[in-house]
Amino acid sequence: MSAGSERRVVVTGLGVTTPVGGTTTSTWEAILAGRSGAKPLPQEWLDEHDLPVTFAATLDTPTSQTLSKVEVRRNDPAGQYALVASREAWADAGIGEMDPERLGVAIGSGIGGVWTLLDQWDVLRSKGPRRVFPLAVPMLMPNGPAAAVSLDLTARAGAHCPVSACASGAEGMGLAMNMIRSGRADVMVAGGTEAAIHPLPIAAFAAMQALSTRNDDITGASRPYDKDRDGFLIGEGAAVMVLESEEHAKARGARIYAELSGVGMSSDAYHITAGEPEGAGAARAMLEAVADGGLELADIDHINAHATSTPVGDAAETRAIHRAFGDRAAQIPVTATKSMTGHLLGAAGALEAVLTVLSVHHRTMPATINLHEQDEAIDLDVVAGEHRPFPDGDIAALNNSFGFGGANVALTFRSAR
Repeated sequence: MSAGSERRVVVTGLGVTTPVGGTTTSTWEAILAGRSGAKPLPQEWLDEHDLPVTFAATLDTPTSQTLSKVEVRRNDPAGQYALVASREAWADAGIGEMDPERLGVAIGSGIGGVWTLLDQWDVLRSKGPRRVFPLAVPMLMPNGPAAAVSLDLTARAGAHCPVSACASGAEGMGLAMNMIRSGRADVMVAGGTEAAIHPLPIAAFAAMQALSTRNDDITGASRPYDKDRDGFLIGEGAAVMVLESEEHAKARGARIYAELSGVGMSSDAYHITAGEPEGAGAARAMLEAVADGGLELADIDHINAHATSTPVGDAAETRAIHRAFGDRAAQIPVTATKSMTGHLLGAAGALEAVLTVLSVHHRTMPATINLHEQDEAIDLDVVAGEHRPFPDGDIAALNNSFGFGGANVALTFRSAR
């Protein structure tokens, strides 16, 4: 068992806003129902920009239903999503008053306030500099959401924003765990947020041939591990956990969902967008997360995979899982929840970590949807068709997140003890 794991970190609150639900409960119900969050893009976008992709996994519940007009006005959508998710998580944890210097925030974002940046550029060009919104800079900066949540909760132990592309949210949770372990904080509000469903990012991802172009079957477009997969479904939203030291949580009689037991981080140093093809860096992150959590490879009962639905990415992650787990790799049940939620970019790892916690808490492995014929190169035990129960006794699950720039983050969760 690693030295860092002597101070255990537990999950006591969950909050999300996603393409399939506006709350944690509605999102989990949608995952169990196998519902896709894919929706048509606004027709005016398609008419004006001739986008090759006509759909995305947009937010299920508008922030205007939960935030004030002032909060919507003064926060980029990425910041709005973070506020919605963090408030749900904080209420779910039921902490109430605490020393603000023992409370911190770590909320990552891969892109930040792209809506604000592009909208204010349009304002500058069409109306001149005097009409640019005075709060444009704090709204567009990637750490704006983390700062907004810190202000909202009066969290003074730190307000951090990892920016590691699609691994940002998971990295935020790993950073938060290590802050609690080191004694910098007793409670952390951690996760990720992203609001990049805008014509420019869609056009850019499409130019890379990263997005699915299954415009005639949008709910079936995200199909991780299927032999006919052709790219990812871009999504948006936020996911946040309240993490506490075990002693702090137990002292107040908190409900504990699960333990965040370990984190592993590595970089590929291979290519700016493509992962290392044999999965060496990803495998190192997985092995580190298992060891950091005081676990053995044989203890991992389930993997919530990164599994974006790109032909190259899914195959590379498969090789990484085999590299890490050896002969046991093909026997570990694997779920790809992006088949329903789409790919939330910087919030993806955070959302999938929340879904992993719910899987452990409810002892249920959700089924992957849209898997009609599994790619022969994906020699994994993919959970599809029906959900699966976890085995009896103590259980543990692994969550993978990988991002452009070669960022790899793996988290391990185990049942509450």
